[in-house]
Amino acid sequence: MSALAKVFVNAGFEAIRCDTPAPNVARITLDNPRAMNGYTYRMCLELQAAIDAYRDDDSLRALILTGAGTRAFCTGGDISGAEPEHSAKVANSPMGHGREMREGMQAVVLRLIRLDKPSIAMIRGYAVAGGLALALACDFRFAAATAKLGDTSNKVGLLPDEGGAWLFPRAMGLDRALKMTLLSEIYDAPTAAALGLVTEVATEENLEGRVMEFAQALADRAPLAVRLSKTMMAKALTSSIEDSLVDAQMAVMISNPSEDVKEGLSAFREKRPPTFKGR
Repeated sequence: MSALAKVFVNAGFEAIRCDTPAPNVARITLDNPRAMNGYTYRMCLELQAAIDAYRDDDSLRALILTGAGTRAFCTGGDISGAEPEHSAKVANSPMGHGREMREGMQAVVLRLIRLDKPSIAMIRGYAVAGGLALALACDFRFAAATAKLGDTSNKVGLLPDEGGAWLFPRAMGLDRALKMTLLSEIYDAPTAAALGLVTEVATEENLEGRVMEFAQALADRAPLAVRLSKTMMAKALTSSIEDSLVDAQMAVMISNPSEDVKEGLSAFREKRPPTFKGR
């Protein structure tokens, strides 16, 4: 384990847990099962630190994000009154609610979207409201067949303010996203997959094994190629074909001369699995 990975695992977080369940694979677990893994301000700050640690450690090549227990991945903000002093501070500030959102879950969502390394949401139970936005900020979503996904924010007069207003329409189309949010709809995992919210559905018993298998497959790929490919595709969503091709030209000047490409080609010729080092 690298020195940075040891920091990732032993950071002393209170609202999340971090570990490395397989070689080159990081895992962050939201640890608030009492409130169905609803996020608190502390959790958001810890998530930002953990995501940064994953980003900055080249030995960690795939990230799994999940929730403690089986009842929920995340159900949005924790409204149980778990942080009374912080809540009072927010309520007494004219810009408090906006600042809390900007510095809290919105910052988490932005970090995940901007990652140049892959992330996987492993979903058991409910992923609703801000929890669904958090899952959609990951590159892939693997859900147990018993999982429930949707947006319940409008049901209590709240908004899809953690990034859902941007993420939901991109995943399922504007009409379906509006229907889900305005009517506070919740879908079972197969329906959510058909709507574009879930990458793959697995049985409850097989979910963790399938996610680990997928994460390890990602971690075994050439890290430079993975990071550059993700960056190119994400940027291409909002750029012209001409700009995308220029980005590709710049990227190959990094990847093609790399040791990983030499190793990949040698392994192909020698009919053996490649061993990539990320350089």
